[in-house]
Amino acid sequence: MIVLGVVLLVIGFLAKISILWTIGIVLVVVGAILAILGGTGRRVGGRAHWF
Repeated sequence: MIVLGVVLLVIGFLAKISILWTIGIVLVVVGAILAILGGTGRRVGGRAHWF
């Protein structure tokens, strides 16, 4: 999810499409939160791992 967010950020920046930039930021933030929660051993949404 973090990688997809970064890709959308780059595409949005290069193509000057603001909606891709916004979606990319949201995906990076959500991905980072899920990674941090998963790294602490906490279950997220009832799942121990998100693959």
